[in-house]
Amino acid sequence: MNHDADDRRLFLDVAKSATGAAWLHRLGRRAEREAQLMEQAHGLSGVIGRILAGRGVPAGEAERFLDPTIRDLLPDPSTLTGMVAVANRIADAIRRKERIAIFGDYDVDGACSSALLKRYCGHFGVDAEIYIPDRVFEGYGPNPEAMRELAGRARLIVTVDCGSNSSVAIAAAVEAGADVVVIDHHQIGGPLPECAGVVNPNREDDLSGQGHLCAAGVVFLVLVQVSRLLASGGVKGPDLLKGLDLVGLATVCDVVPLKGVNRAFVVKGLLQARRLENAGIAALSKVARIGEPLNAFHFGFLIGPRINAGGRIGDAALGARLLTLDDPSHAMPIAQRLDELNAERQAMEQAMLAEAKAEADAELSSANPPTVIVTASDKWHPGIVGLIAARLKEHSGRPAFAIHFNANGVGAGSGRSIAGFDLGHLVREAVEAGILVKGGGHAMAAGITVEKSRLGELRAFFEARAAHAVGRLVADHTVEIDAMMAADGATLAFLDEMDKAGPYGRGHPAPVLAFAHHRVADCRAVGAGGHLRVVLASQAGAKLVAMAWRADRTPLGDFLMKHRGQPIHVAGNLSVNHFNGQASPQLRIVDAAEAG
Repeated sequence: MNHDADDRRLFLDVAKSATGAAWLHRLGRRAEREAQLMEQAHGLSGVIGRILAGRGVPAGEAERFLDPTIRDLLPDPSTLTGMVAVANRIADAIRRKERIAIFGDYDVDGACSSALLKRYCGHFGVDAEIYIPDRVFEGYGPNPEAMRELAGRARLIVTVDCGSNSSVAIAAAVEAGADVVVIDHHQIGGPLPECAGVVNPNREDDLSGQGHLCAAGVVFLVLVQVSRLLASGGVKGPDLLKGLDLVGLATVCDVVPLKGVNRAFVVKGLLQARRLENAGIAALSKVARIGEPLNAFHFGFLIGPRINAGGRIGDAALGARLLTLDDPSHAMPIAQRLDELNAERQAMEQAMLAEAKAEADAELSSANPPTVIVTASDKWHPGIVGLIAARLKEHSGRPAFAIHFNANGVGAGSGRSIAGFDLGHLVREAVEAGILVKGGGHAMAAGITVEKSRLGELRAFFEARAAHAVGRLVADHTVEIDAMMAADGATLAFLDEMDKAGPYGRGHPAPVLAFAHHRVADCRAVGAGGHLRVVLASQAGAKLVAMAWRADRTPLGDFLMKHRGQPIHVAGNLSVNHFNGQASPQLRIVDAAEAG
């Protein structure tokens, strides 16, 4: 929140909303002055000025922020610790035409990182094999058996989006005669593996300040450095900017902060993606029935989930393979298979989520409700527990874990956190305490392996370590409002203007707008996901269609249904809805409150 000390002003005097939140002005008085300066000095509209100032952008940097470029924002790759060794080893392999193996993660970031590196090697005629582990049978990251197998086929193994915490597996590859370099971004829970080099901006001795990059962003920096090395010897590399569609896709889907060069990766990556030069992205856009220029929403909610579907319940390598293809006729069958897997995943997720919510609600209604939700079952699909954890986090407003236990009583689980609480650090503490077999991740997401016999001990550990911090965050639940407007002003022209300050995501949240004294003209459940379609009417009679996603039978949904026909205050994110070739404004309802 961009507030000065003691500058917590209620918005519309809402002290307790339908979700139990206080509504606050996002802009403190100092930020409001910055917004006014932007209007005066740069001719920006009041809307864009408030959005930028509310997110900490100084008036003097407004124009640069609105047009982020790779040239201005790309950090010097050599500032990352380990870059010299890693880039030199990859450059040597390219010069010598050595066979390379790429060991990647099974999520979107891993697929994009693997495809980016394979495409780069292919420019030089270097054979690079991609290996993506099976989520169920191999788990996350390198394992000794796979690394020994790759060492028998490749002189150099490059791990991407994994490897920092895989010392044993990497040692197995080195003993088998291969060189290994690691390109990663995950937090590190122990000594670095002994290998030819490790580039990870989150290693303790890295002072580059680039810890917010996703793995594909780190791979991009490595390839910039490799191209410099090759160019010094007269070897010209490919146009790296053509790979920004992959970097932008990974940046959005890995939910890393949209700051620094990450904003440029997404802005320029979307421009590249809209050219549909990557046959895989083009095929996924087609099967997802995207009939408009690609945007960050499409990356995160339509294309990304289909790539992930292969790693969750199908062939984990499908996504990475698809993103390396140039022939549309080869790409389309894979995209169609991923689309089918995604539909299967959605059906499985609904059934699992119902069980998980029931367990979580029982815990929350107990005499001592937990501050960290931990649900588990031996019937759930291990590839979907991350999605269940994310839904539970949204449902409860607390960090949440979902765990699948196999027949041997070993559980593989995923966790998702709330803003302000570092879940990766909590998991590393549990590993150090010997409660978890292994675990790691980021501030907002983590993966764990735990024995069933220690589940109770794990819950107690989480409560002991997290209760105070999470309890404070839950008690201080607020909704930050950027500005107030009416349905009359929610036009496509307004949305075009607002998008100039995007893209929006973690670290640069979408604007939250308040619609005061709007009547609930209609409210009804739609679809199979518990969504509510709401029609809001302004005092002047203008109407705006709004959606309250997964809100049926929640405090927010109950409030909206109860107030049908009545005026209320509504807060949400405004966007363009494309349906049947028509574009119209649509509000995503975040919260609602009594109209005093």
